[in-house]
Amino acid sequence: MLDPFVAVRSDLREEGRELDLLVAELDAQSWALPTPAAGWSIAHQIAHLAWTDRSALLSLTDADAFGRLVETALAAPDSFVDEGAAEGAASPPAELLARWRAGRTALDEALAAASPDARFPWYGPPMKAASMASARLMETWAHGQDIADALGVRRVPTARLRHVARIGVRARDYAYAVRGLPVPAEEFRVELTAPDGAEVWAYGPPDAAQRVTGPALDFCLLVTQRVHRADVAVTAEGPDADRWLDIAQAFAGPAGPGRTPAEPGRSAAGPGRTPAEPGRSAAGPGRTPTGPGRTPTGGAL
Repeated sequence: MLDPFVAVRSDLREEGRELDLLVAELDAQSWALPTPAAGWSIAHQIAHLAWTDRSALLSLTDADAFGRLVETALAAPDSFVDEGAAEGAASPPAELLARWRAGRTALDEALAAASPDARFPWYGPPMKAASMASARLMETWAHGQDIADALGVRRVPTARLRHVARIGVRARDYAYAVRGLPVPAEEFRVELTAPDGAEVWAYGPPDAAQRVTGPALDFCLLVTQRVHRADVAVTAEGPDADRWLDIAQAFAGPAGPGRTPAEPGRSAAGPGRTPAEPGRSAAGPGRTPTGPGRTPTGGAL
């Protein structure tokens, strides 16, 4: 049986590779296309991924240098994410792409060398290397969705979504707490149909009174705030579970406004759905999982 840490690192590499294929042949005009994140082009999205990969690398390899990044973030909490993306996006596309690729390779090597039991600092709670890899995969997938929406491309969902789904489930209590809401005392049962249509990913006690069910893809789009709840086939039983679907988030940091419902006659982008027009999200303006005023995703939630 493949070691779970090895598996998530492999999945992270593959997630990055697939997104790389999506942007590698774009011309300069396409890199400038707007994405569903207000003010962010495709270049901003890749620049942000390169920036957060570098942050993760420093967390794993140079705690003092990472501490200085945190100090910079604390000095400008409402702008440091946007500023980092804008700085990277100003580079020529070929240079930006090369930097992102080099950063992915360096991060993969650092993850392979990291102690699996150590906890590493982050902008949110510290986390183990496996959680770091899962968080990077989640963010790569989510920002990749913004890029796919901008290009009008349908992405085929894969079993790698299990990492995103797991983070979304584990972040349940955080979603309540960050909004100042009481955390439900009882566990929920979450049953998600995997992308292959046959397997079910289940979390929580089987006999839980409150339940969430639906396609794993829809759940992942919801908890990364890529769609409005009205545009996914995820359902809840029980008042607390129902409330959770309104506030779910798979990332650390303040709660954002989420996305607006799709226009009549349109549905969220993805396999089996109508793809978004270039430069537009079918789910509305929305935000990235980090986005303006957010801290980077991750944390041992």
